[in-house]
Amino acid sequence: MVEFTKKINEAVAKSIVGRRFRLDGSGHTKSRENARFLTEIRAGLATFFAMAYIISVNATILTDSGGTCVCTDANDPTCADNIEYNLCLGIIHRDFITGTAAIAALTSFCMGLFANMPIALAPGMGLNAYFTYTVVGFHGLGPVSYKLALTAVFVEGFVFVGLSLLGLRQWLARAIPASIKLASGVGIGLYLTIIGLTYSAGIGAITGSTATPLELAGCRAEDIVDGVCPGSTKMRSPMMWIGIFCGGFVTAILLAYKVKGAIIAGILLVSVISWPRPTSVTYFPYTPVGNDNFDFFKKVVTFHGIRNTLAVQDWNLTDASGQFGLAFFTFLYVDILDCTGTLYSMARFAGAIDEETQDFEGSAVAYTVDAFGISIGSLFGLSPVTAFIESGAGISEGGKTGLTAITTGLCFFISIFFAPIFASIPPWATGCTLIIVGAMMAKAAKDINWRYFGDSLPAFVTLAVMPFTYSIAYGLIAGIVSYMIITTTTWLVEVLSGGRIVVPDRELREPWTWKVKGGLLPAWIVRAGKGKKDFWREDPVRTGVERSGNSGSTEEMGSVKLPAVESRSDADTKCGGDEKKGERKLD
Repeated sequence: MVEFTKKINEAVAKSIVGRRFRLDGSGHTKSRENARFLTEIRAGLATFFAMAYIISVNATILTDSGGTCVCTDANDPTCADNIEYNLCLGIIHRDFITGTAAIAALTSFCMGLFANMPIALAPGMGLNAYFTYTVVGFHGLGPVSYKLALTAVFVEGFVFVGLSLLGLRQWLARAIPASIKLASGVGIGLYLTIIGLTYSAGIGAITGSTATPLELAGCRAEDIVDGVCPGSTKMRSPMMWIGIFCGGFVTAILLAYKVKGAIIAGILLVSVISWPRPTSVTYFPYTPVGNDNFDFFKKVVTFHGIRNTLAVQDWNLTDASGQFGLAFFTFLYVDILDCTGTLYSMARFAGAIDEETQDFEGSAVAYTVDAFGISIGSLFGLSPVTAFIESGAGISEGGKTGLTAITTGLCFFISIFFAPIFASIPPWATGCTLIIVGAMMAKAAKDINWRYFGDSLPAFVTLAVMPFTYSIAYGLIAGIVSYMIITTTTWLVEVLSGGRIVVPDRELREPWTWKVKGGLLPAWIVRAGKGKKDFWREDPVRTGVERSGNSGSTEEMGSVKLPAVESRSDADTKCGGDEKKGERKLD
């Protein structure tokens, strides 16, 4: 068996596929060490099972926006008990299932094919919650309509394309202080945790209150009175306990053992328990909505076309409020931060980061794929698409090339035809998933600079305001403004006092600069500016030495470690004492 797999890996490596994706043994000058075909396939499957939960979770969250459904109930603006409105929500929920799987398939496949990176994409967690609960509002009660919000996402995607091609997204991402960037990830994690604890997209453990902002819930939805659970009914919902133990603790234990696909396993376990009809935890009660959902579920394998959310953007901006502009800029900035952080962390995990420029090969293409995915996703009626941190599951399995992402994309494509299954996953099956994802995101808090108050307070404000105001935008604004006030004030005091009054622990402050190592502009613009006709191609490698375009960085080719050269002209001026720098250095 070992010989058989070895022959397959060698045959593919020597083919045009192996050279295109730079597999080990392909003969490419930049082949990736230990990148083998069957390993890439296995890694792609691991990534899919690690992030397949997004199909049901994203659809559940976006359905809370109301989509294109219109509420006409004058007594209840949320139409929570309106049968026609809830039937409409069932249809758009299926639309979101198909749309999420389709855009994940398309963007992941393109990321692998064009950028050759083992990173999968899908609608981002946190961004979908901001889109639903802050911009559009629960069942459309927010400041911006669903269709207008999709317009903001569509435009933001093309703005992101321009920023990616021009290299400005790198500067924008680095302009925010490091601690605030870390805190924004933690804040989004706490934001998702609150959503996972609520009723609409979670286990129903908390609800709003009048005397306090939140209070313990856990009762059945039909027992809620004036938005809260009566004391005698709290913590008696069987759905909540099924979600906690089967979806929460089982998943956590599997994750502790590093079982691949642990999250989707927990979701499926709760779902299977909730599918039989004559039980107290059924997702298909004998109601008009329950009957409609069950009829769709019985199809098992079918294709549900996107009916109500396809290309529904509203281009009439005359009535757009300031919230539209705020939503647009928040989508843009948060997506830059989210996508940048994920791509860089995954590229570093895969060993593709150039330590000098802090960039990775094909970064402009990777960002462009993500940006186009945002705009195309909005045509499917979805919130912004971004790179997924769950790609680390595939990378840890040995994924190093775009074949990993292509495999994941193909898996998402197949899942489109299993929409009845994914559409029948109840919210209490995904609630603990949101809490677990929040816990994963919160671990970045340890990297915040807590030693210097001028860094730690703005970071804390950022991560606290996001969940407490139900808004990523307000958290970023509060953190950045507080950082500017503290930093500017301490700097002015130092300048006006002639350096006599300084912050005692100033040396503990995190460095901040607007400058970017390796230059602001991407390499293709630099090559075009120098008159290179085929500027889209990298400069030729000098005497077999692989260059990254910056001094001091090293590249690995197989078992040979090669120092990079700044440029041909720079290398020629150093021929005297540095001639040996162009020689190969064996590990």
